[in-house]
Amino acid sequence: MQINEKLIEEIVNQVLAQISASDAGQRTAEMSSHGMSFKEAGPSEVGTNPREVVIGIGPAFGKGLHFTIKKIPHATVLRELIAGIEEEGCTPRVVRVRRTSDVGFIANYAAKLSGSGIGIGVQSKGTTVITQKDLNPLTNLELFPLAPIITEDRYRAIGRNAAKYAKGENPEPVPVIIDQSVLPIYQPIAVLLHNRETSFVVDRAEPVDVEVKFE
Repeated sequence: MQINEKLIEEIVNQVLAQISASDAGQRTAEMSSHGMSFKEAGPSEVGTNPREVVIGIGPAFGKGLHFTIKKIPHATVLRELIAGIEEEGCTPRVVRVRRTSDVGFIANYAAKLSGSGIGIGVQSKGTTVITQKDLNPLTNLELFPLAPIITEDRYRAIGRNAAKYAKGENPEPVPVIIDQSVLPIYQPIAVLLHNRETSFVVDRAEPVDVEVKFE
């Protein structure tokens, strides 16, 4: 793919159009997003199941934004993460972290709520982290920083590895592909999506459990 200013401008305009078309006012407890419906079920509490893995989603995930930067539906991201966790015999729980749009902090809050102490953080643009509750938010077990190259099968593998950590195992990290050629195209889009995510942040809001139903 040849990278030029015109191509970048076209992609940015497409993202802006998608953001404008999304239901920006949909901030109620019961919502739907392409391929799933969900309900925010109240304040999250620390889990007691030692095989629980908490998936922390960003403030705009499935609300003001519905696809990753790679155009993977958020429903698919959650479905794959949950499937990976369940394949390893662990129990997933989805929590919305509302007070920050930083993926490291989203993951940290998820881990602290998890019965196993293991959490996954996912920004709306697709950037993902696996961490444990005793780690600083700026450190992690595994980091997947380039959302444009995270595929559906990688999300499932991330779920599997998080579950393995929850069981006390030391799995081989999910391979991370580094492709610097995507940065000139996706960097301006990432900024747009991050700003959109941040606009949904609620200062000092507590995390809430999310009940998800796939359609």
